[in-house]
Amino acid sequence: MKSVRVWLLILCVMIIAMVALGGITRLTGSGLSIVEWQPILGAIPPLNQAAWQETFEKYQHTPQFKLLNSDMQLDGFKAIFFWEYLHRLFGRFIGLVFAVPFTYFLVTRKLRGRNAWRAGLGFVLGGAQGALGWVMVRSGLVDLPHVSHYRLAAHLMLALAVLSYLFHFWLELGETPPQKVADTPRLIIKLRILLALTVLQLTYGAFVAGLHAGYVFNTFPTMQGFWIPPGMLEREPAWRNLFENLTTVQFIHRGLAWLLLFGVLALAVQARRLRPPLLWVVLTICVQFSLGVATLLLTVPVALATLHQVGGCLLLLSL
Repeated sequence: MKSVRVWLLILCVMIIAMVALGGITRLTGSGLSIVEWQPILGAIPPLNQAAWQETFEKYQHTPQFKLLNSDMQLDGFKAIFFWEYLHRLFGRFIGLVFAVPFTYFLVTRKLRGRNAWRAGLGFVLGGAQGALGWVMVRSGLVDLPHVSHYRLAAHLMLALAVLSYLFHFWLELGETPPQKVADTPRLIIKLRILLALTVLQLTYGAFVAGLHAGYVFNTFPTMQGFWIPPGMLEREPAWRNLFENLTTVQFIHRGLAWLLLFGVLALAVQARRLRPPLLWVVLTICVQFSLGVATLLLTVPVALATLHQVGGCLLLLSL
């Protein structure tokens, strides 16, 4: 099983890298540069000037070009095409890294029975993630020059679900069971609550990204001097503010960050002894909180925002 565990761990690392690459693609405004979904033929980029011009002309019919990038020349298009192409190409590479060893492990019977089915489900989920990525991109090619933040959140959360699924599989295939941090049902319940809060926080992180809510209220700890900023209930009906109001979405994202930070620290104090897994949780939440604050104060630089996404992946896995 050692080779299977190495394979699963490589896939987990690649998925985290894929999430980071997706973040860069979004932050550089590159996600809508490729207007077709060709899982096989799309692996071949434009190879000559005529092919580049044809691809650029397809992009010129998109809302993003017409409304935001109408003065863009071919060289500028090549720059944004690069990140979206790399993102898609790396997704295909992950599929290859999954499929080839998976077939080998089936033939050699290193994967059989329940484990074979579990691994196969991981492959299906990965394929669904690719399809959902196109559904997300498609939403930005119709009327508005940006993707639906709901679809962006779904795309990210499915990626994190696949990551968590494979990581849990890797843990279960270990020679010894994972070390227990919580020895009482009460502590286990608290860990599960923190995990649920983390999933909710990651979802709101995607909302912040999709709505570009990180570019408003770039102060900390208050929001331009307000603990509870005005304008949080501007939309009708009121429930839409929870998901579509930039001010409210950022406020919730900040609040969940504080809840998670204090929740993890309180759990660590209660546990009395910081065993390695719990120590990792404490470290990741502190680093992730700091990255979030820095990203906000510096108005979402690409490098910090990408590291913030990676930190979210590591926090999820640690919990």
